[in-house]
Amino acid sequence: MLTLLTYPRNGAVFSLSPFCVKAALLLAFSGKNWTREDLNDPRGMPHRKLPVLRTPGGLVPDSSAIRAWLEQQGTDFDAALGARDRAQAQMLIRMAEDTLYFHVVRDRWDNDAVWPTIRDKYFHEIPALIRRPVTGAIRRSVHNGLVFQGTARFSEDERNQRVEQDLQAITALLKGQDFLFGPQISSSDFSVASMLQAMGTTPVRTDLVARILDDTVLKPYVNRVFETVPLP
Repeated sequence: MLTLLTYPRNGAVFSLSPFCVKAALLLAFSGKNWTREDLNDPRGMPHRKLPVLRTPGGLVPDSSAIRAWLEQQGTDFDAALGARDRAQAQMLIRMAEDTLYFHVVRDRWDNDAVWPTIRDKYFHEIPALIRRPVTGAIRRSVHNGLVFQGTARFSEDERNQRVEQDLQAITALLKGQDFLFGPQISSSDFSVASMLQAMGTTPVRTDLVARILDDTVLKPYVNRVFETVPLP
């Protein structure tokens, strides 16, 4: 039995982390028998982060490594794609995970309107008396990371413009078809849909949340992915 070490649920969403959601989609698509184990503190993990897959041969850290491990076991996530589409799928995965993701992080961790809810939801196990100073230090570290990465250097209008360009690109690819590369789901759908779902399920209705939930293409697309590959 495989065990996915993951952050806990976010209401009806499989996990607080879109990368854990992506890993769950990969496992569900593969048809392997697996279960989940929730963790709040990943510091004991190989990369000090989640998801991690526990296999008979040891731990497999990171969602991309989990995909590679499943492929080694015989799963082809892009069986319907030719070489060119596979290359473009990889580019979409990187857009989702290395660009869209940081808009999610900024909206949850670096947004004063959202932070109190995130603090008490993510860190409820920390005693209330010390929760603010402890989580405040974590939040400052996240902010500094966003400044280093670049997302936090832009104004709100600039960030909105940049994420809108990416969302419009995804919308254009979905025109007239169920998934990013046609009628069959593939690897890039797992990354993109997980990130869009995360954007739309931040526990305060921000502009970014509304942008996803009110979209007549992106919201049905996210629903379609999770209906095609249901998660426990």
